[in-house]
Amino acid sequence: MAYIPRLIESQLLAASRSLPALILTGPRRSEKTTLLRKLFPRASYYLLEDPDVVARVGADPNTFLEDLRGPAIPDEIQNAPQILNYIRTRIDRSPRRIGRWFLTGSQDAPLMKEVTESMAGRAAVSGLLPISLLESPEVTLRLGGFPEVLARPSSARIWFSSYVQPYLERGVRTISSIRDLATFRRFLMLLATRSGRILNRTDLDAPLGVPVPTITEWLNILGATGQAILVPPFLENFGKRLIKSPKVYFVDPGLLCYLLGIESGSTLNRSPFLGALFETLVASEIVKTLHNTGSLRALYYFRDHQGLEVDFVVPRGDRRLFLIEAKASRTVTPQMGESLARRAKATSQYNVDCLVVHRAPETTGGGKALRLGVRSSSLESLLTQPARR
Repeated sequence: MAYIPRLIESQLLAASRSLPALILTGPRRSEKTTLLRKLFPRASYYLLEDPDVVARVGADPNTFLEDLRGPAIPDEIQNAPQILNYIRTRIDRSPRRIGRWFLTGSQDAPLMKEVTESMAGRAAVSGLLPISLLESPEVTLRLGGFPEVLARPSSARIWFSSYVQPYLERGVRTISSIRDLATFRRFLMLLATRSGRILNRTDLDAPLGVPVPTITEWLNILGATGQAILVPPFLENFGKRLIKSPKVYFVDPGLLCYLLGIESGSTLNRSPFLGALFETLVASEIVKTLHNTGSLRALYYFRDHQGLEVDFVVPRGDRRLFLIEAKASRTVTPQMGESLARRAKATSQYNVDCLVVHRAPETTGGGKALRLGVRSSSLESLLTQPARR
């Protein structure tokens, strides 16, 4: 598969012209290394998963760094986080030498702790997620956006299988001392059936036989490793009788389809999870757009105790809100915009845009059929209007 330009490239290049170091995090196999080597071809590359390299760093980090000439890409820095202290020392010796270090890391939680302590003010930190619809039309609801899946879609099931097991054995254990990986995998499968739903931790602990604090820890692991998104409710000035639990989404709909056993387009169209899958895709694409454009990473939902719900609330600055309803249907009807219209009418303190996002291009007359300022749009049209600061 040919290299696919990423929307985040301009941000990374700007950071390389402003600060001594750049740290790129994100889930495994999202092409962090490929991106940095493409943007900075003159930088020397060192994989910190290679046992010989890790041993050299551990035994004598100063000598290892002194041997580097010019810009360098230490890859998978979470395997040797102690090196950050030595890089910091070199940055402090020559603070005006910018664009010198380009680091990658797959796990956010432990890496960010080291960054906070060692690299504050010295490094720009960015996150790379799988490929988005705006970056490639090959991204689909069933395949998702991992580059290797898009390159060989016929092998998607095999690829996801090979992705999940190492993730459990290496990625998860990097940030947590989980012993019972079999139960964690059951948790992953169970959570897949809840993607797009309001999170109820007690609904998860009973079938797994683990306490709620453990469920919370495992959810944090999925967030830290870039596999899941927790979307909080929008509470500001929307009233008091609101649902206050977050909603949970998987980052990649292709991985979600794999966990749900969906292996073909026909199976997808018949699946009882189709609506939740499409909503997951919309959540993922909004988050990717916010990441890639450097916008404020704010995504919420709304639901009150009377059942009035808005799938996504995106603040846009200057007291503006985007209210978004995600519908997997290919047919747009006025009823789809009712909750948006009701919520917008009751939200006088904001300027509100209402949008029903659906699977197919807008049908003839579909936009006119939605009343009270609610319009319909394909997902691609939504993403060309990213939320701004």
